[in-house]
Amino acid sequence: MRHIYVHVPFCRRRCSYCDFSIAVRRTIPARAYLDAIRREHDLLLAAGDWDDAPLETLYLGGGTPSLLPADVVGELVRLFGASAAADAERPVSGIEVTLEANPDDVTPEAVAAWRAAGINRVSLGVQSFNDAVLAWMHRTHDAARADAAVGTLRDAGFENISLDLIFALPETLRSHFRADLVRALSLKPAHLSVYGLSVEPRTPLARWLSRGSLAPTPEHRYGEEFLLAHEMLAAAGFEHYEVSNYARPGRRSRHNAAYWTLHPYAGLGPSAHSYGDGVRRWNLAAWTAYARTVGSGTRPEAERERLTSEQQRIEGLYLGLRTTAGVEHTALRAAGRAVAEHAVRQGWLLVEGDRLRASAAGWLRLDEIVARLTT
Repeated sequence: MRHIYVHVPFCRRRCSYCDFSIAVRRTIPARAYLDAIRREHDLLLAAGDWDDAPLETLYLGGGTPSLLPADVVGELVRLFGASAAADAERPVSGIEVTLEANPDDVTPEAVAAWRAAGINRVSLGVQSFNDAVLAWMHRTHDAARADAAVGTLRDAGFENISLDLIFALPETLRSHFRADLVRALSLKPAHLSVYGLSVEPRTPLARWLSRGSLAPTPEHRYGEEFLLAHEMLAAAGFEHYEVSNYARPGRRSRHNAAYWTLHPYAGLGPSAHSYGDGVRRWNLAAWTAYARTVGSGTRPEAERERLTSEQQRIEGLYLGLRTTAGVEHTALRAAGRAVAEHAVRQGWLLVEGDRLRASAAGWLRLDEIVARLTT
């Protein structure tokens, strides 16, 4: 596997919008977690589900990977850096190694240890620069802490820094997304991930909406703020290379690109997904069930599915249109070509040689466009 995702489920608290597989803990069971990941890695090796291809990307996501002690982060990087024979001849720094971090975990000591361990890209969960919004989100940091975290990372030599922001927040919060974008740009990140707020079942946000204590975000605001980000970040020199992602030239996320292009990838840890040869599989979601299962010597797989050739075609079409690479005309069937021609006339799809790609306005209608292209 050239691309590896490791899910670290631990958090100090659950954010108001989060439905990820997390385990809220006061004390992080870091050594038990590291032992469980090693066991799953060994089970994959024993099953022949691991090859000796040179590793290209390693992504420690969560949850909150930055809650792990720095020595455990280092051991995880070494575990996967040593899993392919080719890596013995090149440093781990030649691989894109990403750590997701919360701003309040970014200290000079932790950052120095991450860098020494081989981390060369940090994705910082800023989400907003409005302290009232951060409190509503149940985040554990404030805006000043986010500013300081970027400075600490840069002082330690990190250049490949990504920031996460959330837009289309409820109007009662009186947040100003333009101000968030201006503040983010002032920090000169290499990459920005910008996500519209989504309402997931069984989250505090969903409960607030269902009982009427919070009004939903107007639909038009989502589109307006999405296009605002596209306009402002493009003017600042960022490439809008995927629906939610912007990068300075040469700083696109290589790990995420593997998902969008249906390259094989392995996921370890609770709820982590893997894909290869048309088969998608995913692990048990709860940390306790995951740890107990691998501890007994059993793979923690919850379920798997084999995609039909038609499902793979549709998924490739959808994922391709999420990116600026787009798709070839030949990916469309005869019925879809008329739909594509209409979308081109509307300015939602753009024709570039033998490829079709979505415009920013088209990305807002991506689900509708793909549904019509594949009927």
